[in-house]
Amino acid sequence: MTRKFSKVDYEKALDQTITIRDVLPPDHLARFVVRVISWLDLSSIYAKYSDKGGEAYAPEMLLGLLFYGYATGVFSSRKIEKATHESIPFRFLAGGWHPDHDTIANFRKTFLPEITDLFAQVLVVAHELGVLRLGNISIDGSKVHADASKSHAVSYGRLLQLEQRLRAEVEELLALAEKVDQGGLPEGLDVTFEISLRQKRLLNLEQAKAVLAARAQERYEAEQAEYEAKIRERDEKAKKTGRKPRGKKPKPPTATGPQAKDQYNFTDPDSRIMKNSTDQGFDQHYNVQVAVDHESRLVVGYSVSNHPTDRGEAMSTVDAIPAEIGKPQAAALDTGYWSPSNVERLTSREIEPYIATGRDSHHQSWQERFAEEPVPPAQEASLIVKMAYKLRTAIGKQLYGLRKSTVEPVIGIVKEILGFRQFSLRGAVAVAGEWCLVCLAYNLKRLHALRVGVG
Repeated sequence: MTRKFSKVDYEKALDQTITIRDVLPPDHLARFVVRVISWLDLSSIYAKYSDKGGEAYAPEMLLGLLFYGYATGVFSSRKIEKATHESIPFRFLAGGWHPDHDTIANFRKTFLPEITDLFAQVLVVAHELGVLRLGNISIDGSKVHADASKSHAVSYGRLLQLEQRLRAEVEELLALAEKVDQGGLPEGLDVTFEISLRQKRLLNLEQAKAVLAARAQERYEAEQAEYEAKIRERDEKAKKTGRKPRGKKPKPPTATGPQAKDQYNFTDPDSRIMKNSTDQGFDQHYNVQVAVDHESRLVVGYSVSNHPTDRGEAMSTVDAIPAEIGKPQAAALDTGYWSPSNVERLTSREIEPYIATGRDSHHQSWQERFAEEPVPPAQEASLIVKMAYKLRTAIGKQLYGLRKSTVEPVIGIVKEILGFRQFSLRGAVAVAGEWCLVCLAYNLKRLHALRVGVG
């Protein structure tokens, strides 16, 4: 064989001397993260530290590890700790230190409220750099796995059965306790311990029943609000036309309490069983939301809930947009958000709503695509008819069509590129804080890609 090959002497390779400056270019994301953090006001974080104790890791360093980790798909505190030994960008961010995973995890959990404030600060930085000029937005949601297993969930029907069985067992054990002096108990049976164990389980079941009852009441109130909105719309139409509206009158909902299939999870009680969008199965999830600016593709608002549907999540997401960056002019939302109340609330905030009233077909004919603009509906037309018309106008088609290139790709990037598909924390408050961290990290990655005005 005459061909020559360059071979590696791995023993000599271990003795190579390099500097991080040699391998981490000036425009690297890790350097950008450090630069942005230096512009942020971290006084609220520093204020939480006690004057006593040993030398602590600087918040800038721990924030840098978290921001860069989430921006590059490293969410585990153990993996971040490992990366400070093995990954050049993480070694740079840690400055040669190696904070253990407990330190990283505790910092993340302790300062989630302050990270929420930093989300707004990063958007202000983007605004000051000229990258963000808040105009029109799109809102969308997705389901993200909770840190909880379906095997630790119980349905309301099963819960009642368990409660009945446990109470019967307690009665049996109490009866045995009265005969303890007479002997005849199974060897090793501690009656007091067995009773206390079942009483503790009964307390947990009582808590689960209370949560499911509250959720049932919440569901009833939402159905009642929707019913009242439909009745108001019918009454207004009847007054304008002087005729009785067509169709059956909506039926009022009934407060039936928890249903037999309603589920409660003991590892993360705030999470709920929701339908997967991928395999049509069901799992423990949270419903995450983002509002994305059309021009910059930055996430300007976010929210998290344990509601299976999106209808009630629009306003909480809009209200999460920091006041410092302004107010959106218009908002595009898919049919999952359609409700008269959402239209009214967005309009009252001087945000022009464009909410789909039904699902669009995936393969429109050329006649549909190039049809002339429809005739405006009559003044007395229902709200849904007026919204359907608005979406068929030229401006409606253009603005609503931008959803496919703004908010939908952002959710795709978060789940497919960053790989964020499951929360590391438990509980509604902690999960909301972690989702804020995910959105902040995405914004840093997006801002770094834009490279506008950043030296």
